[in-house]
Amino acid sequence: MTQYPEGTRQANNLRVRRTQKLLREALIDLIEEKGFESLTVGEITQRAMVSRAAFYRNYQDKYDLVEQIFEEAINTLLSAVDSANRTEHPPEVWVKFFEHIAGYERLYRALLGRKGSPWFVTKMRASLTEMIKGHASTSNRLPDVDPRVFADDFVPSLLAALYVETITWWLEQGRPYTPREIATRSARFAAAILREASL
Repeated sequence: MTQYPEGTRQANNLRVRRTQKLLREALIDLIEEKGFESLTVGEITQRAMVSRAAFYRNYQDKYDLVEQIFEEAINTLLSAVDSANRTEHPPEVWVKFFEHIAGYERLYRALLGRKGSPWFVTKMRASLTEMIKGHASTSNRLPDVDPRVFADDFVPSLLAALYVETITWWLEQGRPYTPREIATRSARFAAAILREASL
C-alpha cells in the first residue's frame, strides 16, 4: 500500500470534500430546475465543473450520490434524535427532526417536491418507518399505546407517510410554522392514529 505524506493526505481529503460539495450543490440546483428523474451524471458534472472521473471516484451513479447525502443527513438526524428528550410534548425528538429538515431545506424540498424522486420518497418513508419502530421499542413512554400496534409495519408506515407528507407541505409552503409548531401539530395527528390503532 502506498504511503502518502500527511500534507498530501490532507490536501487529497480537502479536494475530495470540495468535489463532493460541488457535485451536491449541482445536483440540488438541477433537481430544482428540471427534476431528478431526467437529469444525467454528465449534466451534474458539467454544472459542478468536475470531471466524470472525479464523479465516479466518489459515486456509482446519481442514485448513489443522493443516497450518500441522505445517509449523512439521516445520521445527523439520528444523533439529534438520540440526544432529544422524549418525555416532553411534543416529544423533543420530533422538534429535533423538523430542525434537521429545516437545516437541509433545499435538499428535502428538491427531492420531495414535484420535480423530486419517487425513489427518494420511498427510501425516506422506509427510513422513518424504521426510526419510528426503533423509537417505540426503546421507549416505555407510550403508556396509552398497545404494544401490538408495532407488531408489524402497518402503523409505523402510516406514521412515516404522515411525516413525509407533512415535511413536503411544510417546505412547499415556505415553512409557515416553526419546527416546534409543526412538530406539535404532527405529534397530535400521530397520537390520534396511535390511539385509534390501540382500540
